Amino acid sequence: MFIPIAFLPSTAGRLFREFGGVLAGAVIISSFVALSLVPALTARLAVKKQKQSGFFHATFGRFGHACLRVYQYTLVKALKYAWFVGVLSLLAGGGAYLLAKNIDNELLPSEDRGTIRIFARGPDGAGLNFMDRQAEKMEEMLLPYVENGTIDSIYTVVGRWDPNIVFITAPLQHWDDRDKSLQDVVSEIRPGLQNIPGAPGNAFGGNSLNLRGQGGGLEIALTGDTYDNIHKAAMAFAATLESELPELGRPRVSYDPTQPQMRVNIDRRRAEELGVPLSDIASTLTAAVNGDDIADLNVGDQAIPIMLQTNNRSTVNPSDLTNLYVKSNDGNLIPLSSLAYITEEGVAAELERQAQRRAIKVEMELPEDIPLSEVVENVRTLAQQNLPDGIGLVFLGEAQTYEETSQQVALTYVLAFVIVLLVLAAQFESVNSAVVVMLTVPFGIAAAIYALYLTSTSINIYSQIGLVMLIGLLAKNAILLIEFADQLRDKGLSVYDAIVEAGKVRLRPIMMTLVSTILGGLPLILSTGAGAEARNAIGWVVFGGLGIAVVFTLYLTPVLYLALARFTKPRADETDRLEREMEAAGEHV
Repeated sequence: MFIPIAFLPSTAGRLFREFGGVLAGAVIISSFVALSLVPALTARLAVKKQKQSGFFHATFGRFGHACLRVYQYTLVKALKYAWFVGVLSLLAGGGAYLLAKNIDNELLPSEDRGTIRIFARGPDGAGLNFMDRQAEKMEEMLLPYVENGTIDSIYTVVGRWDPNIVFITAPLQHWDDRDKSLQDVVSEIRPGLQNIPGAPGNAFGGNSLNLRGQGGGLEIALTGDTYDNIHKAAMAFAATLESELPELGRPRVSYDPTQPQMRVNIDRRRAEELGVPLSDIASTLTAAVNGDDIADLNVGDQAIPIMLQTNNRSTVNPSDLTNLYVKSNDGNLIPLSSLAYITEEGVAAELERQAQRRAIKVEMELPEDIPLSEVVENVRTLAQQNLPDGIGLVFLGEAQTYEETSQQVALTYVLAFVIVLLVLAAQFESVNSAVVVMLTVPFGIAAAIYALYLTSTSINIYSQIGLVMLIGLLAKNAILLIEFADQLRDKGLSVYDAIVEAGKVRLRPIMMTLVSTILGGLPLILSTGAGAEARNAIGWVVFGGLGIAVVFTLYLTPVLYLALARFTKPRADETDRLEREMEAAGEHV
């Protein structure tokens, strides 16, 4: 069950890979201990006589026998009215399917990792002084939280990657030493940060996979043929998003053609008529603006570059470039003003691409109280309705990983289901018994959905990890029941008597597995601090899902076995037939 998930690709697959490897290794080691060390130690223990008195017999023993009598009575009734049990199970499965649509679906739960990050970008050309003043305004919003002991310290970086970028990191106090969560602080300071003129900031917290964009929100990219067309579509789409989805804040378009640039426009036909090569024009402009490396002077073992440049290139007026002279092919000096003219224009600081196509990013806020699946679906719907032809939509960051993971996890579950079915069929030496075990798995998933709904837990990567554990535990309990029923059939019991007796004998180990697993999941549910949200999601699936799914194991599994096992013969019959055929073959020889 755990091997297929180790091959899950994508970023989120790392969690499944670690989980699958650790759990598979633990199962292998525990199986070795159960088959070797446990029998050896059991043989050394003295056999004790069963006591019919004492505290444990009067309390736990009496309670256990009462539960056994109740289960025997209800199991007989369930087998008698098998059709009713089947209808109830189908209704429970259909109800879980409907409830699943009302459960938040996201990649990762909202996590309090103890650090707030603030990102702000100013207009191109704003400079360090302007961004430093904006950073001070952001720090003023955080200082009250430092004074009341919520934030431990503030680290501000201005212009590290870009002169127009501010990045602030604010570690919070320990979870036990503060009254407010990270989400509470972010929701309080976010409106003020958004209203800072010139460089609005966005506050966010990190997650386990570090998939949030640089601004900590939802990232998308629009692709197309030219940047001008993409920019027009991006501005119109941003306005649509702001009006239709105000909870995502004010979208920020990464493409901003405001960086000043001087362009030298050369009249190629005029240059050809005057006999001026374009390479000479380029070298002249290079020497005037930046300097031209024309040769290397070797002095000993060193090579010293010789640069051709003007003595006043740092103070020259851009319009003076047209006063330069260029030598033509016939030796005449031609003024550059007769060949070219200079224009000023605004350009973007960088040109981005996605999947080798021209692209422009659009960033939005990602509120903690709105599931990622809902945001992705709403944005995709608006894009289909409003984007012009030739403009595509690509999700980036956490949204991209969420879409990839949703498809891959479904494929992994199908693969795991098929592999487990084949392995069980080989071990049982019967496809029928393997099918009975695997038919209870979907109802176990339904039980997990009920547990998620009742505890208001979202469907995320961690609850899916818990779901894998739950499926394995349910299959294990069903195997305990079915394997013993097959052994009783080999001894000559009918299908009905075999499953009733198997339920009576196997109730105790099934309940031992149930209670031990549920108690083992309690620390996950009660945990606090860093990563508590991830542990809570796994704990609730195992704790609540297994507690509900045990009903399907104890009642639906016997009903399915009674319905399907009658079409197969006991394994002992096949063994006897094989022995008779071998004896007959021996007599002929």
